Amino acid sequence: MSVPERVLVIAMRRIGDVLLTTPLIRSLRSARPEAAIDVLVFEGTEGVIAANGDIRRVLTVPEGAAIGTHLRMLMAILRRYDLAVSTQPGDRPTFYAWAAGKRAVGPVEASAGGFWKRWLLSRWIAFDNRDTHTVVMNLRLAELFGIERKFDVVVSWRPSDESRVSSMLAFDPASEPYAVFHPFPKFNYKMWTRNGWVGLTRYLLGRGLRVVFTGSGAPEEVSYVRGIGDEIRGTAVNLTGRTSLAETGFLLSRARVYAGPDTVVTHMAAALGVPTVALYGPTNPVKWGPWPKGHASDSSPYVMKGSQRVGNVILLQGRDDCVPCREEGCERRIDSFSKCLLELPLEGVIGVVEEALGLESLKVG
Repeated sequence: MSVPERVLVIAMRRIGDVLLTTPLIRSLRSARPEAAIDVLVFEGTEGVIAANGDIRRVLTVPEGAAIGTHLRMLMAILRRYDLAVSTQPGDRPTFYAWAAGKRAVGPVEASAGGFWKRWLLSRWIAFDNRDTHTVVMNLRLAELFGIERKFDVVVSWRPSDESRVSSMLAFDPASEPYAVFHPFPKFNYKMWTRNGWVGLTRYLLGRGLRVVFTGSGAPEEVSYVRGIGDEIRGTAVNLTGRTSLAETGFLLSRARVYAGPDTVVTHMAAALGVPTVALYGPTNPVKWGPWPKGHASDSSPYVMKGSQRVGNVILLQGRDDCVPCREEGCERRIDSFSKCLLELPLEGVIGVVEEALGLESLKVG
């Protein structure tokens, strides 16, 4: 099966999942440079690929859309593509792939309930949600076409994004060293402590580095990061809610070091070759660890347990026996917190950030 002229890639999940489809998209583009490659994602996740030159067009549908909205999208794309590639095993992406493509491929879970998906798809791969990294899982779809796999996670921006970021900073990002921190994850179970971020920021300011905060425009996130700034009373730059993901990509590309929890921005920093400190508590690093720049392997960069360094990434875990539990917080729900992260000591994080600063020569601009 070769790569045809019109291709739809379907990534209907969270924003990090969308970013981690970019190695597959790059592989398809490299195999067929003239192909028209579109991507279908949930509304609100498209920003991470908005400037990606491998993509012709990004289509969006609301995550919680009514059946009428889905039907209108299905009719708009019905058999419009020579090939549709679903990157998730869920019901919706599989059905969209079947409807959109003259041929459709995707992952299917091993459970008996997946039999109808195997029937709908022209070809399928077995989905592994535990021991196979998401980048590798997506690239197994490329193997169905016999094409060369490209392992780079693609973070893109436009010249206008560079100009806008430079205008928001009180210093020259090309000449003054700075760190980027992204303190606030979408879900509580991925969160470190505000006191930790305050202490880490004060430490790096004392070391002579500028510190820049990033984040979304969600009111809770804006308030949280503003509170950190109020406590340090220093010269940190707060860009929370002020930058697009493309602009954040440019900001990250010039940073001396980055630190953050399990968020899409952490994946972006790792992909750009920035020395990255990833604060991972309950998250499975084998499946979801930030993909280091230049890593090209069928195996995950990480083992399941223990703090570890791979390329430009240092992944820091808590030391409890239950880590990583692969659950959504100690109370098994996304609004609960994770003891392994709440007890992560500031001194240990400072030490790892210092180690990451020693990796600065690895950064690729």
